[in-house]
Amino acid sequence: MVAQEHYTVLLNEAVDALITDPSGIYVDGTFGRGGHSRLVLTRLAGDGRLIGVDKDPQAIASAEALAAANSRFSVRHGSFAQIGEWFEPASVDGVLLDLGVSSPQLDQAERGFSFMQDGPLDMRMDTTSGQSAAQWLAVAEAEDIAFVLKEFGEERFAKRMASAIVRERDIEPITTTARLAKIVSEANPAWEKGKHPATRAFQAIRIFINNELGDLEVVLEAALKVLKPGGRLVVISFHSLEDRLVKRFIRDKERGPQLPKGLPVMESQITKTLKSLGKAVKASARELDENQRSRSAVMRCAEKLG
Repeated sequence: MVAQEHYTVLLNEAVDALITDPSGIYVDGTFGRGGHSRLVLTRLAGDGRLIGVDKDPQAIASAEALAAANSRFSVRHGSFAQIGEWFEPASVDGVLLDLGVSSPQLDQAERGFSFMQDGPLDMRMDTTSGQSAAQWLAVAEAEDIAFVLKEFGEERFAKRMASAIVRERDIEPITTTARLAKIVSEANPAWEKGKHPATRAFQAIRIFINNELGDLEVVLEAALKVLKPGGRLVVISFHSLEDRLVKRFIRDKERGPQLPKGLPVMESQITKTLKSLGKAVKASARELDENQRSRSAVMRCAEKLG
């Protein structure tokens, strides 16, 4: 399979929403291959700063090359959930999060993310730490596997797939993406037109292995703390679980604490910490023509209130 050239989703839309002060400090929490970061740097003044963050060692190598070429850019290897530890409160002008997996991760068989080509069953974004998908599936209880498939993949046939995984691993360890894809596909009795029958299962296991939703919950709260008043939070999601979490977070912070009815509290006395900026943004028809992987992208933006 020929690797698809990396395409930065919602590139201009995200950067336009992010930058309010060319001399400000910005965080690209998901550097990837640096598409957003490179455009941000073209918009920053000489005293502007950008910090790139990523779990993936390959992304970090790319980021380090950019840091060597541009003194306004620096890099951190780790999860974006750590930004609350790395930055002082109210010190950052914008935080950008481009969630999910990147094209290079999907297209490299050895990373184990894709059911479309055979490779080691890894799925870790940070290959230097943590448990691989193969290691987890080798020991997990059927009930736990079913929970992950249902909770993170919204898979209707989670129990059937989990039973098949446990049965097949007793025959031979499940160590490759092709074998896992075959097992869950055969356990799926209702294939959807236009969707590989292993899609939801692979998504669920990847999310679990990388603690993607847990990290997202942490980083949203952390971003709110490190942003200056007037600073921007820009999040691009690729599936409903992520987008639902982001949408709910922005809505709750925009409403402020929900107090019992009847309390003598004026609207002006309720502490609101975010303001949503417009409706959700999706890829343009032109972008979809150039990159079908943009079709599920949803961007939401919010501004921190003073």
